[in-house]
Amino acid sequence: MVVRPIEWLDGKIRLIDQSRLPEKEIYHLIETPEELAEWIRRLKVRGAPLIGVAAAFGCVLGALSSSATKYEDFEHDMDGVFSLLASTRPTAVNLFWALERMRRVLHTHSQGEVSQIKKFLHEEAVQLQKEDERTCKRIGENGALLMKNGMRVLTHCNAGALATSYWGTALGVLYSAHEQGKKIDVWVTETRPLLQGARLTCWELRQAGLDPILITDNSAGWVIKKEKIDCILVGADRIAVNGDVANKIGTYSLSILAKEHGIPLFVAAPTSTIDCSIESGQEIIIEKRSPDEVVGFRNCPTAPEGTIAMNYAFDVTPSTHVSAIITEVGVFEPPYREQLLGLVG
Repeated sequence: MVVRPIEWLDGKIRLIDQSRLPEKEIYHLIETPEELAEWIRRLKVRGAPLIGVAAAFGCVLGALSSSATKYEDFEHDMDGVFSLLASTRPTAVNLFWALERMRRVLHTHSQGEVSQIKKFLHEEAVQLQKEDERTCKRIGENGALLMKNGMRVLTHCNAGALATSYWGTALGVLYSAHEQGKKIDVWVTETRPLLQGARLTCWELRQAGLDPILITDNSAGWVIKKEKIDCILVGADRIAVNGDVANKIGTYSLSILAKEHGIPLFVAAPTSTIDCSIESGQEIIIEKRSPDEVVGFRNCPTAPEGTIAMNYAFDVTPSTHVSAIITEVGVFEPPYREQLLGLVG
């Protein structure tokens, strides 16, 4: 069974608390945009597509909480909600893509009654979620064409159902291949410092009936060599039009290992992750998170007090290291620029 991490339930957002996995499977009802923003910042909800869907519903929460009766006052209230949610995470483009869709709905109906605009905003968020589910299924089906029976696949971080509305991107490829009866052996990097691979991907794959093999991040090169890994499969948080990919820190290192060992690195992501406003990965803002995540884990110190730490959350893999980009509309191989511009232009 593939988990569903988000639902709209009686005027609230029902989310699984990803910070508590795998020990506890806890669902929580989010009632305000401020609470949702804090959940996004603290990675209780994470994954580029899921953040986008959650932000859309966060806009609905903001709309429902507004007491404005005139459009100008309602627009002012909503601008505050848009700004709040946009401030949470800088790298994943799906957040800003979803907020822009909600903003367009607001502006399109500027001559209407506020009560009707609230209804339209809710309908748009529901539509966005349904689109994400369909998109992920298509990504899975397209990517499964690259998966051969008996393949050995290495994945990094979590790009599964927990990172989307349902099914996932990179893990969705594995789920689709599994549905087709293909036997795929999966190695999962632990993904320091917050262990999204160990905590989330292993939990999710086991929920879906797959048995992943967990490895330490720094053993990836040796595992690729000794276990004869066939490919590396990851998701993405932002893709530049030249095919440069921002993803969880460590992806760039894995891409170098892939080139050294002559195996492909596949990136699975929806077309909404392609940022047509940037030419290359050099323009992507890379989030730096608190050093506390490096020097300790769940209130347990892992380094001496006073240790200076650096905590980049993402890195950029150059398009020359990316063998194919798997989207809901097809699989694309380099060179990427004209193909990706055609998708979002």
